[in-house]
Amino acid sequence: MASHSWKDAYKGMSSDNIKGLVLALSSSLFIGASFIVKKKGLKKAGASGVRAGVGGYSYLYEPLWWVGLITMIVGEIANFVAYAFAPAILVTPLGALSIIISAVLAHIILREKLHIFGILGCVLCVVGSTTIVLHAPQERPIESVTEVWDLATEPAFVLYAALVLIAVFVIIFHYIPMYGQTHIMCYIGVCSLVGSLSVMSVKAIGIALKLTLSGMNQLVYPQTWAFTLIVVLCIITQMNYLNKALDTFNTAVVSPIYYVMFTSLTILASVIMFKDWDGQNPSQIITELCGFVTILSGTFLLHKTKDMVDGQIPLSVRSAKHMDDEKDATDDESIPLTLRRQETMRSP
Repeated sequence: MASHSWKDAYKGMSSDNIKGLVLALSSSLFIGASFIVKKKGLKKAGASGVRAGVGGYSYLYEPLWWVGLITMIVGEIANFVAYAFAPAILVTPLGALSIIISAVLAHIILREKLHIFGILGCVLCVVGSTTIVLHAPQERPIESVTEVWDLATEPAFVLYAALVLIAVFVIIFHYIPMYGQTHIMCYIGVCSLVGSLSVMSVKAIGIALKLTLSGMNQLVYPQTWAFTLIVVLCIITQMNYLNKALDTFNTAVVSPIYYVMFTSLTILASVIMFKDWDGQNPSQIITELCGFVTILSGTFLLHKTKDMVDGQIPLSVRSAKHMDDEKDATDDESIPLTLRRQETMRSP
């Protein structure tokens, strides 16, 4: 019975969904591998020049680093094209697989230890991704970029976009000046909210290019260029505030929070704009949400345990203990000399 359900689920996937799935998986493979190749290049360049971490640019002369950069660009292009074939609810969560590939390759190639809970996190990501793939909605047929524009200008999505813009402006001009350096959600909130709009526009451009290559020129429509302008503005904003977040807070904290918020809001935007769930029953929707939560759990475990080694205390805990020991020593040194002499005289 189980084998039949798997076959039925596979047969139920449209050819466009399969293309989007293959492109999304390829994207995760290239992006995950690119981190390892770039790190190898950085290490090699740092051994013979000034390290990037202290302001050096010797890695620009290292061919291995450029191979990693090109690999990442190929992965991003594959991810961009995937949105033209499959719904965002299928493509976006699969980005977590790049974390798995990076962790596994780092364990094999860079000899970085992968904690047992990190392995469990990888398994959870795979299970969650498989669940989403088997129950993802079909991509709706679209014959023109004007159809996408009509979907984007429907009252429901206009309301969502308006709420996003209001929230972004309030965060930027009110909360960030006061709390930006202490509350991570300020920067991440802007990146995630704007990111949900950028993915919808990226999908629109991908559809326009797909139709253009099939013989129906969409470049003559002003809507195509409007979506392009939105993508450029959104990406600039995202990069600006993501860099601020990474510069202010620990990467191990920024990455999982950003992934959770960005993916959640992107799925919400796609459901509102493209009505991904209209043709699905409640059990399918709940199964997809369970798959998404499973991926989030796996991602959290991977990031939480990436500095842990079996049988050892996590680096953050060890650092905290070391700081406490130093504090105790400092406190001892700060005791007045006369009091310490009195204690010495009292002791037998």
